[in-house]
Amino acid sequence: MSKKRRMFDIDLPDEDTVETFSAEKVAPTAKPRAATESRRGPMAAAITENADSLRDREALVAKIRAENDALAHEHVRLKQQGLIVDLIDLDMIETRKLTRDRHAGFDEELGELVDSIRDVGLSNPIRVEQRPDGRYELIQGFRRIQAFTQLLAETGDAEAYGKIPAGIMARGAELDVLYRRMVDENLVRKDISLAEMAQLAIEYAADPMTEVSDPDKAVAKLYKSASYSKRSYIRSFIPVVKRLGEVLHFIHEVPRALGLALSSKIDEVPGFVPAIQAELAGWDNRSIEDELSVLRRFAGGETEPKSGSTRPSKPAAEAKAKTSFQIARPEGAAKCVAGAGRLEIRLDRDFSTIDRRKLEAAVRGLLDEIG
Repeated sequence: MSKKRRMFDIDLPDEDTVETFSAEKVAPTAKPRAATESRRGPMAAAITENADSLRDREALVAKIRAENDALAHEHVRLKQQGLIVDLIDLDMIETRKLTRDRHAGFDEELGELVDSIRDVGLSNPIRVEQRPDGRYELIQGFRRIQAFTQLLAETGDAEAYGKIPAGIMARGAELDVLYRRMVDENLVRKDISLAEMAQLAIEYAADPMTEVSDPDKAVAKLYKSASYSKRSYIRSFIPVVKRLGEVLHFIHEVPRALGLALSSKIDEVPGFVPAIQAELAGWDNRSIEDELSVLRRFAGGETEPKSGSTRPSKPAAEAKAKTSFQIARPEGAAKCVAGAGRLEIRLDRDFSTIDRRKLEAAVRGLLDEIG
């Protein structure tokens, strides 16, 4: 029996549609992430996500740590320069570490500072150094402390004047650096006298905590930024302060020329200092002009009143029967001198601009009041 051959129809594609393939090995195409993850399973996917999260977290922690380190270094730098400012209680600030170059007593410009702080606040913070016990030592700003203390006493407003803005300096600065900071700040002030500068040099040299024991060398160290001539003037005032500082009430009012003349005679003229001491002994109510007149006479200078003054020239014995005082005013200090037959008020104001009738009424009221 013979087998039958089956026949099938085969459709071949046209030559133009036939695809050709390279014999080279072809890399498999990347599969979608979802497909890969589904193949790895949920546990493998969770492990991968956790590792990525840990790497991101470590990078974030490292970034935050670097920023904190940078802020810490910047804080230290600013603190060393006294640029970190805070409000500090007045009673937490000590003023004993440094000898001040401002003399104690009436300060006619303190009233202006008080008025300025009352009106617009404090524009320039003080500088302090923090102590180990948590209190602070004043480095700069003695007059500002005085002004705040006065305002607190006058107003009782502890919220406004019980604390003062202060730049906090890092501990450990050398003592002579702290002195230089204080001195350099006050050197720009025109009202600080040569006698005040000489007094600071004397007390700096006497301080056992400093390395200098000679006041002349203290001048060179403290006033390094001052001119040579100014340092020379300060040294000339040292013997005046040393020998006459206790007897003179107004040594800070002694002008440069008079101070230099006194300095040259202190060691040259025998008995010079005792003679001045005897002249001023017991004369407690003398004025600034009274004292300067005596000093000029001993120094060989003028003893007459300044040109243009209507005050009569009187001997020292008669001048002792005087009373002098000062009154703080917005215009400055009103210097008052009362003597035999006269009452003098000196103030930086043009009284000729005041209406005559108003001025006359004021004087009449004053005379009626004092009887």
